[in-house]
Amino acid sequence: MQIENLTGSFIETYTLDSIFLQREVIVDIYFPSEKNNLNESELLLINDGQDLITMDFENILKELSDKIVPLLCVGIHCGPDRKNEYGTANVLNDKGQGAKAKFYTSFVLEELLPFIKKKYRISSFKQKSFCGFSLGGLSALDIVWNHPNEFSKVGVFSGSLWWRILSQDHPDFSEEEHHIIHNEIKNGGYYPWLKFFFETGTLDETADRNNNGIIDSIDDTLSLINELEKKGYNPETDIFYLELKEGKHDVTTWAYAMPEFLKWGWRKIEG
Repeated sequence: MQIENLTGSFIETYTLDSIFLQREVIVDIYFPSEKNNLNESELLLINDGQDLITMDFENILKELSDKIVPLLCVGIHCGPDRKNEYGTANVLNDKGQGAKAKFYTSFVLEELLPFIKKKYRISSFKQKSFCGFSLGGLSALDIVWNHPNEFSKVGVFSGSLWWRILSQDHPDFSEEEHHIIHNEIKNGGYYPWLKFFFETGTLDETADRNNNGIIDSIDDTLSLINELEKKGYNPETDIFYLELKEGKHDVTTWAYAMPEFLKWGWRKIEG
């Protein structure tokens, strides 16, 4: 199905029958204005693509059309078993969630990407990036970190970076030892081409498990950035952190942050 909009941009929606996920997956494809020259565009995959409809993502792209380079965006709608398909592919959390994350990764790499290339006769993209919201942000980061040769940038909006192997109520729980994605960064390699965008809101949540006066979502994001810096990433050139005063854990906040993310990653170079 193709929807042509009065703005001059295009959205096409497809339903893919995934072997890995054993379900149908809806994807919305947002085209840059230069639709006929997709080999010259970059690709951005977006978890929780259904939220893009709510945030009027098409209009965001329209308003930035003269400010960012040609960007093909693919919004991947989540499925009914979101807490198992998203998360970290190599390690389940303390509740046993994330059991299908490895299959979701396979869907992205072995089904979705080949479909896009074949459908639009694209030999290769200049660069591929991934982003997501909340648990979808954790999923995007996990996929990019574990497949660095496929991607160049990752965006994490209000990421569920608290994902842990041991409950915080367990007497042996440690901030430094039991956060899954932090351990992946700590124990992983260094991939100098990767760039990272993180957004949090001061009203993302109210929990403060270590009673340091900083809500957990901000604490977890800052500690992950610290791990990236220890790995060798430059906070000035490789990492962008956006903290929104009164930003919430909702689509309205992420819509507000989205233009900053797009300009950070794909701003046109003047001259």
